Amino acid sequence: MSAETYHIPVMLVECIDALDIKPDGIYVDLTMGGGGHTREILRHLGAEGHLYSLDQDPDAQANAPDDARHTFVASNFRFLRGALRLRGVEHVDGILADLGVSSHHFDAKHRGFSFRGDAPLDMRMNTRGGRTAADIVNTYTNDALTRLFAEYGELDTTWKIANCIERARNISPITTTAELVEAVKPCTPPKDEAKFLTKLFQALRIELNGEMEALKMALEQSLKILNPGGRLVVMSYHSLEDRIVKNFMRSGNTEGCIEKDFFGRQTTPFKLITRKAIVPTAEELERNPRSRSAKLRVAEKIDND
Repeated sequence: MSAETYHIPVMLVECIDALDIKPDGIYVDLTMGGGGHTREILRHLGAEGHLYSLDQDPDAQANAPDDARHTFVASNFRFLRGALRLRGVEHVDGILADLGVSSHHFDAKHRGFSFRGDAPLDMRMNTRGGRTAADIVNTYTNDALTRLFAEYGELDTTWKIANCIERARNISPITTTAELVEAVKPCTPPKDEAKFLTKLFQALRIELNGEMEALKMALEQSLKILNPGGRLVVMSYHSLEDRIVKNFMRSGNTEGCIEKDFFGRQTTPFKLITRKAIVPTAEELERNPRSRSAKLRVAEKIDND
């Protein structure tokens, strides 16, 4: 599988420009995926530079560049700091995170990320083990499902969705994507079916893979390992992620609580490089429609010593 068929890198030029790469610097790509951003970072590094790319999906490892300046780390980015320490790295000059689900995951029907077609209701980013989306659908209580679809899917009347699922699973376990689509059919708006199902599947995927928790953990660790002047570059694809990233870059914490010093002056560990999120150009949207929801934010760590 080529990197191009795995995933088309979104806002590639903008991401590389935002990193402001030093030829001899140390960088991290938190989500290697198809390796598009990874390869472009390597093109800007000199012989003394190094790049560490993380990805928990076993499929991604095949896209790792064969380059002495590159190290692939088979890990969820929530373990960022520990993964680098194991390799003798305490600080880095830049971190890139493309939080989007790779095209590969949607196109690989057997992975169960897409509501189009029929496949096992899986959705695991790390296929080495653990529960699946089917386990959530069949074992979560009605109240838990209601909260899940409201928080991570930002859907309306989620109690109706939970009721539909409960009725269906009481007859027979829901084990495939098609069975889930059929189960929620009574509460699916006919005119917004695709949007509704996209949010429904998104909510399950986020819950199953612990995406919000992992993002918060990675951001908090990034502050500890970035050198002063180092860049944090994050591309998100839905409002839940973007809100966390925006809060963190403005305040240094994911809640967005800006601290004040003894004199009442606001303190923050970052200088915002992007006051407003960067979005794809019209040309990119035409070339890659899946980039339409992408928002890129950039911050630079301040030297507070």
